[in-house]
Amino acid sequence: MLLPGLTLLLLLSSSSPSPAPPRRADIAVNFTDGMFRGIYHGKQCHAADIPAVLARAWAAGVDRIIVRCFASCRPFPFRFFLAWFLLSYGSDLACLISCFLGLVRRKVTGGSLKESREALEIAETDGRLFCTVGVHPTRCGEFEESGDPEGHFQALLALAKEGIAKGKVVAVGECGLDYDRLHFCPSDVQKKYFKKQFELAEAVKLPMFLHMRAAGEDFCEIVSENLYRFPGGVTHSFTGSAEDRDKLLSFEKMFIGINGCSLKTSENLEVLQGIPAERMMIETDSPYCDIKNTHAGIKFVKSVWPSKKKEKYEPDSTVKGRNEPCLVRQVLEVVAGCKGIADIEGLSKTLYHNTCKLFFPQDLDASADAQLESGIQNS
Repeated sequence: MLLPGLTLLLLLSSSSPSPAPPRRADIAVNFTDGMFRGIYHGKQCHAADIPAVLARAWAAGVDRIIVRCFASCRPFPFRFFLAWFLLSYGSDLACLISCFLGLVRRKVTGGSLKESREALEIAETDGRLFCTVGVHPTRCGEFEESGDPEGHFQALLALAKEGIAKGKVVAVGECGLDYDRLHFCPSDVQKKYFKKQFELAEAVKLPMFLHMRAAGEDFCEIVSENLYRFPGGVTHSFTGSAEDRDKLLSFEKMFIGINGCSLKTSENLEVLQGIPAERMMIETDSPYCDIKNTHAGIKFVKSVWPSKKKEKYEPDSTVKGRNEPCLVRQVLEVVAGCKGIADIEGLSKTLYHNTCKLFFPQDLDASADAQLESGIQNS
């Protein structure tokens, strides 16, 4: 006859608990965007829902999120607005008017310094949230528009130091060059303040969260000149060519961030195949950059979440057309499928380790190194 306590012990030992989902990180989420407050094109469609978005992320195995600060840019000067919409929409006047109204409603009321502070405030609401401090290339005009460029820089520096003291600021950025949107900020101003932000990284000894669009040559030249000033970086939302990829990989301390915008075309997927797993991170860049049905990478997506239109919002469903952190799993699936990696969880461990190596080096240990080796062997 077994004692009651021994019977209970046998029952407990015979039932194996379900394994926890592997840890994942999303290195780019724009929680300062109005869509996470339920605002689309200036219209309130549902209540703010960051807690519900986070609950889905945590349930999906995401356990670290980096909140980057980038709101919609200022409106186009009219001549650029007119040319852009005519090229984009031709004679479709109804579409033109609709999009014009949406653009007007999405004016930015604050500068990137304000958005950096807002990102820090959001990061302070949960121990698994972190953030960046910096100025996006399309917003670099704000340094001079402030009337005191050095004062603007010092304010960013003070905010970065405050966030570091709170354990929340993990990178300088998002900064870099964007030559696709020179109508927001000319290239000479972008380059001037891209270089300036290496001073910020050097002062606070943080890695850099970088942005590169149609500017590979100038971007890589500036990075090369400043390699001694920062401990490493990630060029996020990468959409460049194989040549751009190889230039970035030539920097020993550089990682490449992949999201839905990196997976649109067959050419994108070919470029992705040449990025080693140990030099890659994954992200959603939500609420933007979701993987759409028209994207070449969609054929590798296996995970789906219930979704509703914003007008029929339900807290337990994602919003159609709005990306969110739980969907980083889809990016992982496309990377694995494109690279022919069968062990998707081994790949996930490698990518998670990469994130910790750059942004959370204090969390690395022998166990994490072993995970990395296991992941790389399977990639």
